[in-house]
Amino acid sequence: MENNETEISKLGEFGLIDRLTKDFPLRNAETKKGVGDDAAILTFGDKDVLVTTDLLLEGIHFDLRYVPLKHLGYKAAIVNFSDIYAMNGTPKQITVSLGVSSRFTVEHLDAIYDGIRTACDLYGVDLVGGDTSASVTGLVISITCIGVASPDDVVRRDGAKPTDIICVSGDLGAAFMGLQLLERENSVAAGQKDFQPDFAGKEYILERQLKPEARKDIIELLRKEGIKPTSMMDVSDGLSSELLHICKDSGVGCRVYEDKIPIDYQTALMAEEFNMNLVTAAMNGGEDYELLFTVPLTDHEKIEKLKGVNMIGYVTKPELGCAMVTRDGNELPIKAQGWNAFEH
Repeated sequence: MENNETEISKLGEFGLIDRLTKDFPLRNAETKKGVGDDAAILTFGDKDVLVTTDLLLEGIHFDLRYVPLKHLGYKAAIVNFSDIYAMNGTPKQITVSLGVSSRFTVEHLDAIYDGIRTACDLYGVDLVGGDTSASVTGLVISITCIGVASPDDVVRRDGAKPTDIICVSGDLGAAFMGLQLLERENSVAAGQKDFQPDFAGKEYILERQLKPEARKDIIELLRKEGIKPTSMMDVSDGLSSELLHICKDSGVGCRVYEDKIPIDYQTALMAEEFNMNLVTAAMNGGEDYELLFTVPLTDHEKIEKLKGVNMIGYVTKPELGCAMVTRDGNELPIKAQGWNAFEH
């Protein structure tokens, strides 16, 4: 490579997206928001149409030595639904495109589509098209999801205001610890005949990795309580990374509290077993597909009563930066150490 050429990993995923898309002006009146959020926003009449797409590559995003094909199909659909819910919308349709190498049979593809169908049945989404091609690099799955929302309901990343409360649904770090467990058992199994992995008491973290859920229930709960977040994202690349996105796009800072970050007991046990820092796993692990959102301070009492929602901090003025307040009262700057496809 010549000296004046830039390695992709230097820019990272989001820097690369910014660079590649900056010279594409929005020409059509229907395009309300292009690149740069969980989904694009197109406006047609009295509804906003939300469009998102995800690309999953064997060896980068999943390992078929321990990921069942049905689970993979399910997860590939769910991660797209999650992006639509993160815009406060409702997923309606998907298209599915596959790149398939010669080692896959029709029955393998049946299993993938079985998982996709299960996800569509559960979330009320229609499969409306796609494409299939030969691949020389293993399995490639690309899913595009289309959702809807009324223009008044759409929530973007750029609406957080100082004094807003920072909330997150569910718990964090479980999917990451589930992945560590799967990778460990897979490496132990290498070369051993009739190896039985030890998954007893670890079912929750395994499910969080292999069969995540999109938080439709949280979106419905917020609507029922009359709470509209000022900003929202789903936690796919890790809480640190998503917090920084919201703060950058909203032009604000934040403070989150170490002792407020929700962590499941199985996640804590697994981190101890691996001798890993638990908060680091929760802040940077990714793939939890929980919702990170901000709400006005006036919604404090409403939020406090919501089951499955945790208040973890507050939004500050931008000059205060983004930091985590540790248990002993120190402030640590938040750094994006989550998933970056070009570094893995």
